[in-house]
Amino acid sequence: QVQLVESGGGLVQAGGSLRLSCGASGIIFLINDMGWYRQAPGKQRELVATITSGGNTNYADSVKGRFTISRDNAKNTVYLQMNSLEPEETAVYYCNARIRSRINWETYWGQGTQVTVSS
Repeated sequence: QVQLVESGGGLVQAGGSLRLSCGASGIIFLINDMGWYRQAPGKQRELVATITSGGNTNYADSVKGRFTISRDNAKNTVYLQMNSLEPEETAVYYCNARIRSRINWETYWGQGTQVTVSS
């Protein structure tokens, strides 16, 4: 059984920073793309950033220049450094990974970590 576990969420003032982490555990042969998504109350889940196994990154326009996604392949972990946070970015942040466990590739999600940005 593969699990993704996020950490690092919390309460921060507008303009502040947080660093999220997400580690994958279980029977893992390969991890392809990893990413972060967020869902604010009453809104749909949206892409924040993704990173390939080779380190290529993609960001939502709203976070470019402020957020940085990175990964440590040896630790099966993806990170999201968030700077200059805005109150509108209050949401539950989820990590996501495409993982080959045993035979098949599957997409896994973490349980989410709350990020609250106060004004």
